[in-house]
Amino acid sequence: MLINPDFAAMIEKLPPSLERLMAMVPVTIATLPPVEAMPKSGIYWLSEGSASIYVGRSRRIRERLQEHVRPSSGHNQASFAFLLAREMTGRLDATYKAVGSRASLLTEVPFGAAFSQAKERIRRMDLRFVEETHPVCQCLLEVYVATVVKARYNDFDSH
Repeated sequence: MLINPDFAAMIEKLPPSLERLMAMVPVTIATLPPVEAMPKSGIYWLSEGSASIYVGRSRRIRERLQEHVRPSSGHNQASFAFLLAREMTGRLDATYKAVGSRASLLTEVPFGAAFSQAKERIRRMDLRFVEETHPVCQCLLEVYVATVVKARYNDFDSH
């Protein structure tokens, strides 16, 4: 069976988008360019030195990036920082009980400190982004980039 032509057209767009992303001079979330110089919708790639850390996507990239690092962002807005804080504190197991829940972890001083440190770490990471407005192409591009750059924290496992 041949691949669907509409899907094939989407896949053909992935390598050129990856090339544009990789050619971008990195910035940081703390040094984002002006609003008019950023795409509204697309994918973003966070790295530290040569280590690819995370690839995300959003219909509102600038705002989403700021949510990752805003001091007032909670565990839902700064979910990547929350994951890093779990790793830093060894609190890796999720639970649906009140004790050990995401909300209760944030009330624990050591975990709260790790969560803040994780946000600051993300603020300093190298950042690249590329525009992609089509939702399906955006999803495919996120998976493609994360796979190619071997982003450490993209596992695409379901929850």
